[in-house]
Amino acid sequence: MAKQFGKGFLAGVVSTVAATAGALFAVKKVIIEPEEKKEAFIEENRKKAARRRVTR
Repeated sequence: MAKQFGKGFLAGVVSTVAATAGALFAVKKVIIEPEEKKEAFIEENRKKAARRRVTR
């Protein structure tokens, strides 16, 4: 009986860790990366605008 409990406990721990890692990866892909891309786009536009102001 203790052997079965150990296997079940280990399987539960492994699946919990896997689910947590999957959730963190999903949050990174869905929330964090689009924000970073948007910030990079805005920064690039600021640089372009600054260059245009200097050349005029």
